[in-house]
Amino acid sequence: MRTGGMALLGALAMLGLGYAAVPLYDLFCRVTGFGGTTQVATEAEAVSAARAGIAKEISIRFDASTARDVPWSFAPAQATDTVRIGQRDLASYIARNDSNYPVTGTATFNVEPAQAGKYFHKIQCFCFTQQTLQPGQEVNMPVLYYVDPAILEDEFMADVEQITLSYTFHRAKEAVDTDS
Repeated sequence: MRTGGMALLGALAMLGLGYAAVPLYDLFCRVTGFGGTTQVATEAEAVSAARAGIAKEISIRFDASTARDVPWSFAPAQATDTVRIGQRDLASYIARNDSNYPVTGTATFNVEPAQAGKYFHKIQCFCFTQQTLQPGQEVNMPVLYYVDPAILEDEFMADVEQITLSYTFHRAKEAVDTDS
């Protein structure tokens, strides 16, 4: 009886961990920048970083793609930019719905090299909300960001000369009708 109870308790614990794994992994990635997950910054944090007065610059490369089921043209307005570490900068992406029906998409993002994720801070980004484009509609999608001056103290980032910010648009999941 005791062995059966322990086995049941162990099975329930494993089931609980299975449900908790995805949100815990997401939290881990956001806190550490693991896997190229970028950080979200407040305006006050951006001002503080800018006050650091760092003269060193770094190149930022912009990348864009869409999933196969998203009939959009999606590209950065410019392929690269050189920014001063700690200073806010604005990048723009241009999206156009090439279909004859409305399409709602959600962007996923990451940076390369992956260890740069914890130093790449986005203040405002289109990736935080679903985007619906009407047939033929073209929109400018800005990203306000900065590279944290703490990057200069990381020995693993010493030889990094360029960070790539990459976005991929996926079709948003349809909203479920809760009235039925």
